[in-house]
Amino acid sequence: MIKSEYGAFTGKKSGLWARILKNRGMYLVLLPGLMWYVIFAFLPMYGMSLAFKTYKANLGIFRSPWAGLVNYQNAFLDPAFFQSIARTLQINFGRLLFMFPIPIILALTINEARIGPLKKIFQVIYTFPNFLSWVIVASIMINVLNRTGLVNSFILLLGGERVNFLGSVPGFLPLIYLSEIWKFAGWGAIIYLAAISGIDSEQYDAAEIDGASRLQQVFYVTIPGIMGTIIVMLILQVGNLMTSGFDQLFNLSNAATMKAAETLDMYIYRITFRSASDFSFSSAISLFRSVINFILLLTADRLSRTVSGTGLFAQG
Repeated sequence: MIKSEYGAFTGKKSGLWARILKNRGMYLVLLPGLMWYVIFAFLPMYGMSLAFKTYKANLGIFRSPWAGLVNYQNAFLDPAFFQSIARTLQINFGRLLFMFPIPIILALTINEARIGPLKKIFQVIYTFPNFLSWVIVASIMINVLNRTGLVNSFILLLGGERVNFLGSVPGFLPLIYLSEIWKFAGWGAIIYLAAISGIDSEQYDAAEIDGASRLQQVFYVTIPGIMGTIIVMLILQVGNLMTSGFDQLFNLSNAATMKAAETLDMYIYRITFRSASDFSFSSAISLFRSVINFILLLTADRLSRTVSGTGLFAQG
């Protein structure tokens, strides 16, 4: 420790508090967000102990008896548990294959629009669905695709027969993908448009001087310029492979498509609320899902660093 001219001892701890005091305005702005995370994200983590207990409502979480790994043994003996995992992976790998590139393509398309005001109009049109809840989106889809809806009315007008879009198990996955693309593609494109705006314009000037066409500039300047953002978004997507989007599936599924919609999220909901409530069992499944997602996230980040040198977490 070294005594400063102000009479205080300087060091790592005092230096940290000095920086906090110096930037107290910034920390005051961050304080509400930090308090939200503490109250709603960190404090509720004590509930994870339910995964290793037999929950008794009259005893509460803390006084309920410990059950060890019994809940996990019951889960691994349930065939529906493994079926829900398979269905979740099937849906989410389809999302990576069919949906992940759409916001990138949309951002590149909007960026290539020659008229400035046209870009803003496109951004508003494509971003607006993100602010609609899945209840509203599902209502729109049901009204458009039901047996008396707009699509079937048009098919009948052309002399065809009604199609049961909402009750078809093979058609459920395309419905999931199309509705999610419509809702989130514009919002996801904003991230890539922001990354594109950070590319040095001199690179485009140099490419144009070298005779590169607009398409060649996209492939050799724009895409490499946003590759870091693409990799980060891909890592985050891989880190959610065990999460299938409960709101969407719950609102779009029905009795006829329940088999196709029985993902891990829907399985947790069913065992928690639809049958005899077993909060310990559902907590165990939720913890299992979170741990697998965490492992997938770290694995994707490590592979990304090995292959491209870019990752989500800073190297220690």
